[in-house]
Amino acid sequence: MPHTLEVRMSAVVATMSITLDGFGSGIHQTEERPFGEVPESALHRWMVETPDENRAEIDAIVDAGAFIMGRNMYGPVRGEWDRDWRGWWGPNPPYHAPVFVLTHYPHDPIEMAGGTTFHFVTDGIHAALERARDAAGDRDVHVAGGPSTTNAYLAAGLIDELALQISPSIVGGGLRLFEGVGPLRLEQISGRRASLVTHVRYRVLPAETA
Repeated sequence: MPHTLEVRMSAVVATMSITLDGFGSGIHQTEERPFGEVPESALHRWMVETPDENRAEIDAIVDAGAFIMGRNMYGPVRGEWDRDWRGWWGPNPPYHAPVFVLTHYPHDPIEMAGGTTFHFVTDGIHAALERARDAAGDRDVHVAGGPSTTNAYLAAGLIDELALQISPSIVGGGLRLFEGVGPLRLEQISGRRASLVTHVRYRVLPAETA
């Protein structure tokens, strides 16, 4: 019998670092505090202190044909775009692909070094996903956060896989992943324990019908 090679189709993958109590960011975000009242070390100590141990997962976070993020993840500017803000990541962001930023306020695209272009989408999560799929071609689309954006896509049933980096930190408050999402059916695809984080990947299954 001939062997049939199974080809993985492109997927919409939500990627996020969270604390052990489920928070992916805090409130009261400022330029000096990108994660608000949640210390960045509570979420990303594993990236900073043990990058070699987690190289495969770090590379996978930015391995997509296009990205979607919320406005708060892009920056601290609120309301109208009244300053020349170009993201937290300096002149060469790590995405190297189109990034679609959800916002209520129009903004011209911003081209950065390395192939990253920020596009600003004012007509909702479905429109952003459609544009991201077109831009990604046969590669995956990553929903990069923050928690409110990821929750909106999960609640709408638009996520195929969920890749979590779970840090052993308890922060007690902030913006929680899965808040208001409702029941989900998840199938674990993989898991790996490292010294400062546990990497877990799930497939999001269709909701059961009565």
